[in-house]
Amino acid sequence: MELRHLGRTGLRVSRLGLGTLTWGRDTEEHDAADQLKAFWEAGGTLVDTADVYADGGAEYLLGRLMEGLVPRRDLQIATKAGSVPDPDRRFDCSRGHLLAALDGSLARLGTDYVDVWQVHAFDPVTPIEETLQALDIAVSSGRARYVGVSNFSGWQLAKAATWQLASSGTHTRLASTQMEYSLLQRGIEREVLPAALDLGLGILPSSPLGRGVLTGKYRHTTPADSRGASQMAAFVAPYLDEEASRIVEAVSTAADGLATTPLQVALAWVRDRPGVTAPIVGARNAQQLRAALSVEALSLPEEICQALDDVSAPVHRYPDQDWSTL
Repeated sequence: MELRHLGRTGLRVSRLGLGTLTWGRDTEEHDAADQLKAFWEAGGTLVDTADVYADGGAEYLLGRLMEGLVPRRDLQIATKAGSVPDPDRRFDCSRGHLLAALDGSLARLGTDYVDVWQVHAFDPVTPIEETLQALDIAVSSGRARYVGVSNFSGWQLAKAATWQLASSGTHTRLASTQMEYSLLQRGIEREVLPAALDLGLGILPSSPLGRGVLTGKYRHTTPADSRGASQMAAFVAPYLDEEASRIVEAVSTAADGLATTPLQVALAWVRDRPGVTAPIVGARNAQQLRAALSVEALSLPEEICQALDDVSAPVHRYPDQDWSTL
């Protein structure tokens, strides 16, 4: 698999990442092992997880698999911290919580360091400088090699980067930002993507297949074994409207013309967008994952990319439109 630099850093990662959101909860050890082995054998290196996935179960399972299945040195582990199971405070990005969470992640993963440590979301209560100081400590102590953020809006991303540039002392620059990005969700193109490009951050798109909808599996019905028919039905539901159906049909038409699958078309589109380093792909089993990994050989023709851009283009008016046209 082709490797790409993570933003303006020296870290090179596979241009597809393996997601572990369901590991330790819906995905049992046997299926997780099959996925990790298939990913590794295809040349994949970047594995994404978080301390809250299955209440730590995803990290623990990944750690077990690295003990006897795939060498730690062959993988780049990205994990997150900052989400908390507290209905009154969904995010805690205080220095104390973040560093304690990192220690917990390292223990579950059975490793001395993570390659990319990410703040899971913006915490409006904690001063951003306190959060960023925790990232500095993680890198200076050797517990993390690179740092990033997740689910930050454009202004939040710019605020964090500005503090790092303007404050005294040496600070660990952000390497990446992880955001949902697909043909069904192009909201990051309004502010987050331009900010990331300007700051030199690599984009790690989550849900690059529109929460599974872009595979075409929901075109006529909801499969009984799909997320849409599970406890994650509410997660899929926003992408089952009329507008999404129109985009899915366009993807399916493109796939027919290229003699490939809607999954491959949708994944290739987001993989090759400006600023994208590696879409994070989550699969139910190794068979699904191999179908996603087969996109490595596909590059979409320019006319197909343009047609998909047009049919899925979000409406961005003031202040984004050219003032000369007003």
